[in-house]
Amino acid sequence: MSSAPTIERVEVHAFTVPTDGPDGVEQDGTLTWDSTTMVLVLAHSEGQVGLGYTYGDVSVASFIESKLSGVVLGADSLAPPAATEKMLVAIRNAGRPGAGAMAVSAVDVALWDLRARLAGRPLAEVLPRFHDEVPVYGSGGFTNYPLDRLAGQLGGWVEHGIGRVKLKTSRDPTADPERLAAARDAVGAGTELFVDANGALTPKEALSWARRFHDEWGVTWFEEPVSSADLDGLRLVRERGPAGIEIAAGEYAFVPRDFTNLLGAVDCLQADVTRCGGITGLLTASGFAAAHQLDLSAHCAPAISAHAFCAVRCLRHLEYFHDHVRVESLVFDGTLSPEGGALRPDRERPGLGLTVNWPDAEPYRVYSDGKAM
Repeated sequence: MSSAPTIERVEVHAFTVPTDGPDGVEQDGTLTWDSTTMVLVLAHSEGQVGLGYTYGDVSVASFIESKLSGVVLGADSLAPPAATEKMLVAIRNAGRPGAGAMAVSAVDVALWDLRARLAGRPLAEVLPRFHDEVPVYGSGGFTNYPLDRLAGQLGGWVEHGIGRVKLKTSRDPTADPERLAAARDAVGAGTELFVDANGALTPKEALSWARRFHDEWGVTWFEEPVSSADLDGLRLVRERGPAGIEIAAGEYAFVPRDFTNLLGAVDCLQADVTRCGGITGLLTASGFAAAHQLDLSAHCAPAISAHAFCAVRCLRHLEYFHDHVRVESLVFDGTLSPEGGALRPDRERPGLGLTVNWPDAEPYRVYSDGKAM
């Protein structure tokens, strides 16, 4: 019997790409940022290279090299969950939630991509697939966008066949009525309109705005109306808000318990494959959602999520996030574009179907050879 292929080498890179927002920044209800950092992992075995990534601080790159690379060396290339379990054990004292989970996620995705490449098959076909495609919603609409840019971005997605769009709210609630009116006018009455407060409101404020969002602008999705750590607040808005608006959270769920805590507090659960333990962690979250008859929505990272969420039984949709679309299109060749409002994995390309575009990515490098630059 021939031995299984093993992980021979792990590389870690990081690239920081400035935003294209007004005055070089973007804003939501609680945060202002001027760049997005992708931490990229490459796993080598049998002449094949699998890639995975997460979005976070450059320190996640050094975390991977310090705590994880050695753990997966020599691991079975055909058994990503086994390697991921070893990584989770290894970071117990370093911290599993937050940066630890993000680091594990990037490596886990690289191992799954490698497994698919070794099989010569698309990643979506290697996973326990339920779907052929993943519906998307356009996401951006930052709070510092002028009205013309807000309307142009959201309206542009609709023109390209995306039937649902989301804007950020609640940094300055007094400005939101004008912004929402512009958004609704740009996308038309037949497009689903979503909002995301990024935890900026108190529970009573969120409840009041949920009613206004629904009644005045036809909003059907209210994401993180309060902090996702405020489970009682989420539950209050869900139970007492209008029936036609759904409450969503989960993008900051790092470990399985984070997902179980949200059960009963949201109408739709979210998961970020680059934060929740990678594809291995996502499959666990998918099981929780299915067991509780909840849909699961993909938070960002469309180049990975388009494949990974084909394996989610109770799939809702995928956040086609402006910043991540920009970064992934810059760093990789082979990214997908929505067709008919959905992303469909390319069945002719193995793994995630991505190759690194080193010449275009290199000017943005901030981590190389074990050190920040």
